Amino acid sequence: MSAATLEAILTGVVAKGDVLAVARIAAIGGAKRAADLIPLCHPLPLHAVSVEIAPVEDLPGLRIRVETRTEARTGVEMEALCAVSAGLLAVYDMCKGRDRAMELEVIRLLEKDGGRSGSWRRAGSDPPAR
Repeated sequence: MSAATLEAILTGVVAKGDVLAVARIAAIGGAKRAADLIPLCHPLPLHAVSVEIAPVEDLPGLRIRVETRTEARTGVEMEALCAVSAGLLAVYDMCKGRDRAMELEVIRLLEKDGGRSGSWRRAGSDPPAR
């Protein structure tokens, strides 16, 4: 996004309202609706969805990081990826009138623990704060 769009988000002057709050709610909703959106994705009871949204001045833009948890016997990475996607789409929707050239990029899994395939962490990624 443009530096002016990031500034508008951070100072709270976007016409549609509080972009960060709406993105956080959209991310949580995206995690809860993953099974409705992705064919053959198991519906899971989520026990936690944490959403971290941080400005990245160098881009400029926002970074959304989501951690999902369940006690089910499968991973919840699809829920986390849906959450990030929904959060980013909410940012775009709220700011598109100001900056249609915004880009959503690099949505990726950083770490997975549990399920049949066990644990995995992307090389070079920092472990999430617990």
